Amino acid sequence: MMTKKSLSASRAPLILFLCQMITALEVPLDSKLLEELSQPPTITQQSPKDYIVDPRENIVIQCEAKGKPPPSFSWTRNGTHFDIDKDARVTMKPNSGTLVINIMNGGKAEAYEGVYQCTARNERGAAISNNIVIRPSRSPLWTKEKPEPKQVQEGDSLVLHCRPPIGLPPPIIFWMDNSFQRLPQSERVSQGLNGDLYFSNVRPEDTREDYICYARFNHTQTIQQKQPISVKVFSTKSVTERRPNLLTPAGSTSTKVELRGNTLLLECIAGGVPTPVIRWIKEGGELPANRTFFENFKKTLKIIDVSEADAGNYKCVARNVLGSVHHTITVTVKAAPYWITAPRNLVLSPGEDGTLICRANGNPKPNINWLANGVTIAIAPVDPSRKVDGDTIMFSDVQERSSAVYQCNASNEYGYLLANAFVNILAESPRILTLPNTLYQVIANHPALLDCSYFGSPKPEIKWFKGVKGNNLHGDAYVFHDNGTLEIPVAQKDSTGTYTCIASNKLGKEENEVQLEVKDPTMIIKQPEYKIIQRSGQVSFECTIKHDPTLLPTVTWLKDNSELPDDERLIVGKENLTILNVTDKDDGTYTCVANTTLDSVSASAVLTIVAPSPTPAIIYAHPNPPFDLELTGHLERSIQLSWIPGDDNNSPITNFVIEYEDVMHEPGVWHYQTEVPGTQTTAQLKLSPYVNYSFRVVAVNEIGRSQPSEPSEQYLTKAANPDENPSGIQGIGSEPDNLVITWEPLKGFQSNGPGLQYKVSWRQKDADDEWTSVIVANVSKYIVSGTPTFVPYEIKVQSLNDLGYAPEPSEVIGHSGEDLPMVAPNNVQVHVINSTLAKVHWDPVPLKTVRGHLQGYRIYYWKVQSLSQRSRRHVEKKILTFNGNRTHGMLPGLEPYSSYRLNVRVVNGKGEGPASPDKIFKTPEGVPSAPSFLKITDPMLDSLTLEWGLPTYPNGILTTYILKFQPINSTHELGPLVEIRIPANETSLILRNLNYSTRYKFYFYAQTSVGSGSQITEEAVTIMDEVRPVYPRIRNVSAAAAETYANISWEYEGPDHMNFYVEYGVAGSKEDWKKDIVNGSRSFFVLKGLTPGTAYKVRVGAEGLSEFMSSEDVFETGPAMASRQVDIATQGWFIGLMCAVALLILILLIVCFIRRNKGGKYPVKEKEDAHADPEIQPMKEDDGTFGEYSDAEDHKPLKKGSRTPSDRTVKKEDSDDSLVDYGEGVNGQFNEDGSFIGQYSGKKEKEPAEGNESSEAPSPVNAMNSFV
Repeated sequence: MMTKKSLSASRAPLILFLCQMITALEVPLDSKLLEELSQPPTITQQSPKDYIVDPRENIVIQCEAKGKPPPSFSWTRNGTHFDIDKDARVTMKPNSGTLVINIMNGGKAEAYEGVYQCTARNERGAAISNNIVIRPSRSPLWTKEKPEPKQVQEGDSLVLHCRPPIGLPPPIIFWMDNSFQRLPQSERVSQGLNGDLYFSNVRPEDTREDYICYARFNHTQTIQQKQPISVKVFSTKSVTERRPNLLTPAGSTSTKVELRGNTLLLECIAGGVPTPVIRWIKEGGELPANRTFFENFKKTLKIIDVSEADAGNYKCVARNVLGSVHHTITVTVKAAPYWITAPRNLVLSPGEDGTLICRANGNPKPNINWLANGVTIAIAPVDPSRKVDGDTIMFSDVQERSSAVYQCNASNEYGYLLANAFVNILAESPRILTLPNTLYQVIANHPALLDCSYFGSPKPEIKWFKGVKGNNLHGDAYVFHDNGTLEIPVAQKDSTGTYTCIASNKLGKEENEVQLEVKDPTMIIKQPEYKIIQRSGQVSFECTIKHDPTLLPTVTWLKDNSELPDDERLIVGKENLTILNVTDKDDGTYTCVANTTLDSVSASAVLTIVAPSPTPAIIYAHPNPPFDLELTGHLERSIQLSWIPGDDNNSPITNFVIEYEDVMHEPGVWHYQTEVPGTQTTAQLKLSPYVNYSFRVVAVNEIGRSQPSEPSEQYLTKAANPDENPSGIQGIGSEPDNLVITWEPLKGFQSNGPGLQYKVSWRQKDADDEWTSVIVANVSKYIVSGTPTFVPYEIKVQSLNDLGYAPEPSEVIGHSGEDLPMVAPNNVQVHVINSTLAKVHWDPVPLKTVRGHLQGYRIYYWKVQSLSQRSRRHVEKKILTFNGNRTHGMLPGLEPYSSYRLNVRVVNGKGEGPASPDKIFKTPEGVPSAPSFLKITDPMLDSLTLEWGLPTYPNGILTTYILKFQPINSTHELGPLVEIRIPANETSLILRNLNYSTRYKFYFYAQTSVGSGSQITEEAVTIMDEVRPVYPRIRNVSAAAAETYANISWEYEGPDHMNFYVEYGVAGSKEDWKKDIVNGSRSFFVLKGLTPGTAYKVRVGAEGLSEFMSSEDVFETGPAMASRQVDIATQGWFIGLMCAVALLILILLIVCFIRRNKGGKYPVKEKEDAHADPEIQPMKEDDGTFGEYSDAEDHKPLKKGSRTPSDRTVKKEDSDDSLVDYGEGVNGQFNEDGSFIGQYSGKKEKEPAEGNESSEAPSPVNAMNSFV
């Protein structure tokens, strides 16, 4: 621990505390490690603090804990020991502290009311649960009483009291009539928070004898009914208007106390005629935005998630035309304790220091009390290493006996918080938890994260090395994480290798090796291109990829970012997508996606479908609008409209379109009414009730529509019952316990009269229930709460207005809300078909356990490890979904000779059910990949030494290696082939009895019991005499191609000052190789004058050596692209201008010649120097040729010495080693070092590739209630 040499007395505890926070250990969640380490108990599951139980079911009080050794459990009841052995009804679950109290056979839940607390104990300490208060739910009957009839005058206020029985938990109150129909509520009539029914003023229609208050006790699923209340309203000729008066709350002021985090409900209900309107304000502030809601027709103010800032005075104002009345409610916000810093487990080694901190807040400020192993710390056994200072316990020079579990209790009058935190003293030498020789694979230029998960006490120091005898890694090229992970931010090919992690503390050290492989990125070297195709034609998109040879790519095609349609006209090839007989629906964006296990790339192209241009029609004018509209024959449901047509403008009028405007409901919006033939000038129009109509007419001919006519006079139809009911009725639950009924509301004119409302009715299907109905207005949704999960309901919605109901509506079937499936599929079986394919079978789950619409089954599967090597990669779970009630599915794309796990889950509209137990299966062997390398060393007169590496993917147990070789003469002809079989445990071989000074070609591959894998080739030469010369080596020949040229690069090992040459030709052709000499000893060269879209073969040789040559590489040039720039040299105006300039120069030369013969002088040279034409470049002094003309779109001159002609082609004889010519006009460009940098864009550099993101663990959540 690092500290300053001189510290003041006041600052020393602070710095000590900070250091302790830094050095506290975290125990990794490694199952094997946790099994070995001793650990005090930790409570993992417990029942809620306030636990209301159903008196008809057994009582289950949960208490689960973990620890090493496993803890034992005991209970207290009402503060004293609870001996469960003395009560036959009480049992404790095995290996658990959970109590089960059997009251199903004559027991009474009331006998077990009380405060329970669980203790989990082992040799390192004791953890305790919260105080769990057990209370059985109660739903008492209503007291026997006969409510007196209410007789009131029209316009008076009235309160019908409910006064439900006190239950546990409190009941839900609602008012209904004898037909079990909910009583409609409005601004005039509404239910208060206490359950009473308030009438701001009564009307004669309020007279009835069946006002019934119901209390629903959800916990016991019972409903209690109060005796009906009779109300008789005496009507008067005229109702006297009166000022508002408050029915509740009483007086002008009141107070309200609410707890922080709860929901604040404030209520004001007023009487008066006309019905008062309620408005809420907060004195000296604004109502909180996004947390304020108004309910019960603005009579209730609701503020959610209350905080101290919401305290203050809230005023409700009730107002009508005669005046207003107000009431002020003073709100005080208190707070039960809540965590600021909860204590956390502490793992220390002997002799170290540490700190437990417990900080909580509340209103009033909570008291902090500490306990040790469940005992108040003041009377707990003394520990000299422990010192308590308020909300902090400090430990110094701890010993193994200091291990214990400490409890922090923060409490005030509104509740309490209880947290367990153990102090575990461990002395452990370092352990590295990461598996040895773990293989990590990343893409070049991406981050690499090498894991070194460790544990030790004291906390070990971590160091990383590369290679067996490498140096300690340090510097900006690496990032060292606190959890031991080594991060290489930008991994390169030379980052491949073995890395060693060493963890050490004073008790010892341990090391582990991991392997890193850096792969080449996947690239799309030939992308799909934009296409315009006529209907019924054929189109093909190409997608050629280049990838790391050790990765297996898959190519997928998408249309508009979705799967390709299932259409036999779409043919997917290896490197293309072909669409036959294209139609308009094929129009869209097609994307080629190339995936490997490590990366993914994509490229898109747009397909546009066109049709041949139609023959242009003769253009005529639109007709003139009709005029002089007249309404006659006025009836309730019909009227006659007549008009005079306008001029048809030489194109006969084919029809008239009649439109209407609903001036009452939608002014300014015109709707289609009907249309009549062009020979007709009158129309009988059908009308709807309660619509203020206005009509207009539009004339139509073959050219189009005329302007609308002037509107007709208005006509208001009488109101009537609705003719139709809402459409689009659906019943779909949004939660497991509700049913959301929705419908398309009627438009304004469809209401047929004022006061449009909807009667919503529902009942459970096949349950013989009566219809439950409610009448609502101005909504298109109603939520039925308290429904069973996923039960069918019959639903209907009927329209009504002030004049009556619409016809009886038809019924639809809906379902209450779905919940997650309850069970997992059983009897999961795996049948391995081959090394990459398996078939999974399972038994379907019972439909009643799905609790929703069965959507299918989902298989999660992942590779555990390869059976041929101990390497492990990051576990990536893969998911396959099989729609419908399937019982089997295929798993493709598996890796051979590997161990896999899988589980199956059922899926409904809510989500996934629980997973089945993991099923382990293994894939059989396959053929191996090519050996990782083949090196030939120590050339002698008659022998060569071969060394090789294991295949990267053995895909099984290697049985043997096969080596084939043959000599190559000076004309590259191959000699007889020799085959040698080599044991699988060998990694080198000396070939003897070879010919001296002879080149040999070697073919090498591995075999498993399944067959032979991919081969790797190499060439080598035996020496001429015993003096061993240094032969160069040319390898890793690669090509980056554009349309008409390619950048060839290679790696060279050998003597300096070597001259190279490049040979190339068309791939698959028997033509002679073409040869270009490389100037100097560079390791790159540009081949020019190539044909676009052609595959070429290439190899590199060294001059002065006898036929020394690299292996061949194949590349393909890009497709020819039409240039969008205009070639100025081929434009007629430019040629004419140049001819005119040449003619003027010729005339000028003739005049000069004539004047010269006459002895005169003409200063042509001086004038040309003073007024040089910018379009005419001077002749070059070095070769006497005219300079290039710079295209106006380039905005920059050409480089000196450029020989690129204006048509942007490059001739073969112009090819040299300069890269200046390739600045633009092609798909790519090169840096001065010859590296390919992609399409030219004018930018100096590209944006860096994005790295992988990392995620952090979520912070703990505090959840405690009140302390008793």
